[in-house]
Amino acid sequence: MKLHNFNSGPSILPQSVLEEASRAILNFNDTGLSILEIGHRTPWFGEVLNEAICSVKKLMQLDDSYEVLFLHGGATTQFMQVPMNLLDEGETAAYCDNGIWGKKAAKEASLFGKVQVVADSSDKQHTYIQKQLVIPADARYLHITSNNTVEGTQWHQFPDTSVPLVADMSSDIFSKPVDFTKFSLIYAGAQKNMGAAGVNLVVVKKAILGKIRRKIPTIMDYQKHIEAGSLMNTPPVFAVYVSMLTLRWILEQGGLAEMERRTIEKSTLLYNTIDSLPIFKALVAREDRSQMNAVFFLSDPALEAPFLDLCKQEGMIGVKGYRTIGGVRVSMYNALPLESVQFFCDLMKVFASRKG
Repeated sequence: MKLHNFNSGPSILPQSVLEEASRAILNFNDTGLSILEIGHRTPWFGEVLNEAICSVKKLMQLDDSYEVLFLHGGATTQFMQVPMNLLDEGETAAYCDNGIWGKKAAKEASLFGKVQVVADSSDKQHTYIQKQLVIPADARYLHITSNNTVEGTQWHQFPDTSVPLVADMSSDIFSKPVDFTKFSLIYAGAQKNMGAAGVNLVVVKKAILGKIRRKIPTIMDYQKHIEAGSLMNTPPVFAVYVSMLTLRWILEQGGLAEMERRTIEKSTLLYNTIDSLPIFKALVAREDRSQMNAVFFLSDPALEAPFLDLCKQEGMIGVKGYRTIGGVRVSMYNALPLESVQFFCDLMKVFASRKG
């Protein structure tokens, strides 16, 4: 039976990336060594890291005023590393709480300075994106989560602001063209659209750094990582390599414009199917629906378990909703083929004909 991987992260990777990475585990670029064995300061890994950095800048169309870092710790570490580098004690940062990850980021930032929550959609269970923001004039930055994997909401137009804009783009980075120059700092865990778990991408505008009085532990200081070229300590070599291969794949497929075309095709098919079957209901406002993570429910809660059981029997992997939300979640990252979404939609129709 063919499996269809809808996991929210770690998520599906392109087949060609899996094959190339598999070969590299046994023999990396005919060196006779595994990618798991090579030194991180060798020319071999230097080429990998350089291609990954150049690919990020090419996809984002960024100049040398930005630096690209590949760091340990995943996006969650950035919840503290961002304010540690950008926010002094007594200063204010503005945060959008449009879901669980924004809430967690704001909580960590409050350990380093004042946090002003300027958007909070929790009164409607995070089923929309609050876009009207009143940002304190003295805010050091505004933090948003571009796509909310748990709640199934997404920013489709980013806020215009006079303060530096910081974004957690873990779950929709490289899924569409964006004016990345609007942002002063972007971070993203790799395990959704750009590789395997274990490495975190940070893209930072150098001009916003070095403005705080706080002493920063060396390993947490962006400027120190820039000086060391992401090699302050041993990086997650294999995870960086898989990210490099995935970024190469995106470019070979046609770049962000092609990723967006595929994303729209997949998400339109799924949402149209949901809306056409009364047995299913999507609570997220139409204009804020995520193109990466469709979250929806059964009109009769008693049918949720039978539907999820059917999904499991038919090879639909990872479609159970997040533990605090419930329902169904279908993640449609770059590497997911349209065929898998079509199979899932066909299964929804079968279930509706039996139970509707």
